Amino acid sequence: MENQLQNVDHLKNTLIDIALQFGPKVVVATIIIIVGVYVGRWIGTLLAGGLKKFHLEAPVEQLLVRIVRVLILALFVIMALQNLGIELLPLIAGIGVAGAGIALAMQGVLGNIVAGLTIIFTKPFKIGEYISIVGEEGRVENITLFTSELSHTDHSRVVIPNRKIVGEILHNYGKIRQLDLEVGVAYDTDLDLALATIRAILDENPRVLKAPQAIVHVRVLAASSINIAVKPWVEVPDYLAGMGEVNKAIVERFRAQGIAIPFPQQEVRLLGTQDGGQGENPVS
Repeated sequence: MENQLQNVDHLKNTLIDIALQFGPKVVVATIIIIVGVYVGRWIGTLLAGGLKKFHLEAPVEQLLVRIVRVLILALFVIMALQNLGIELLPLIAGIGVAGAGIALAMQGVLGNIVAGLTIIFTKPFKIGEYISIVGEEGRVENITLFTSELSHTDHSRVVIPNRKIVGEILHNYGKIRQLDLEVGVAYDTDLDLALATIRAILDENPRVLKAPQAIVHVRVLAASSINIAVKPWVEVPDYLAGMGEVNKAIVERFRAQGIAIPFPQQEVRLLGTQDGGQGENPVS
């Protein structure tokens, strides 16, 4: 019984000694880390305000602010570890070895991060622009270190890993798109009237932009019609609606003014033998 009491007393004394020896250091280290968190937030807020003057993209601002906060917190963590008396060189060496293994296991993730940084700093496209890449197209909604997010006109979203974007051929439409329409008129049509009618339709449509100026010209002399190209510019969200409205207005205005939109016609002649002779039976 006495031996058990002595063991308990010895354990108690040992814990008290440890608490007296390391307790203040742990408390100080904890306070240092807490101070580091608040200092990082404060400096990050100041940096975010200062970056507004440079008109950077939102992802770039967020990235720079986060990097500064992490660096400041890492500095305070190092100070806390030194206060505890921990040797940093072996710890750094161990972290380096572990980091190499993690890097090999996460090549795809790291590739996305590097590609994300490339996109953020080289700015091949910005949020709000309409792009086409790797077989997908849409309006850029968000750019992160890992992915870029596009939205379609059907309200679906496409998330593309950044490593699939860098190095590919990118078509950036910007924030406006050009409609590529075509209408055919009969060969006996007054072309000046037809072109003037189309230009008037485009001027009246609120979705069609005044600048850049719409392109309206004779594109090709086809077999059954004279084809007129109609290529106005609209905002990206108005692309489908603008296409439908312009097509509808052209059909209605041409009908009202008696401008014919011909359909393809083809004449076929059948050659055969009738009553011992040859004859032609035209079929159209």
